[in-house]
Amino acid sequence: MSEEKAVLEVLAALAEAWNEGDAAAYGRLFTEDADYVTFFGMNMPGRQAIEANHRALFEGPLKGSKIGVGGAGEVKVRFVRPDVAIVVAGGGSSLEGAEFRASTVGYVLVRNGGEWRVASFQNTRVSDPAVAR
Repeated sequence: MSEEKAVLEVLAALAEAWNEGDAAAYGRLFTEDADYVTFFGMNMPGRQAIEANHRALFEGPLKGSKIGVGGAGEVKVRFVRPDVAIVVAGGGSSLEGAEFRASTVGYVLVRNGGEWRVASFQNTRVSDPAVAR
């Protein structure tokens, strides 16, 4: 399997875990010391915080939400070293009955022991710059 395909499989697994509301599976795809920056600027440092916060979200305000990666735009994978990949992708989320919220997401993935994991994640909501002033 190509390294790019392996990286893309991690992104697909993230979406699958989210869409199933499985915080443990979602959290396992991050490194122990990962940083997860939400669209509103909150940082969740570390796998445990990422899992715990997503468990609360999946059981509460984001219960039943769905995400997609790449559906709202191109997925660009760039290897800065053989064991470090930077990914910028279109994505977004939706709640049942609500409008799709498009995002641009950035990931830094690292390969350790043959497995790719997310070391850093940044979600930025797509908005009209004229409105965002």
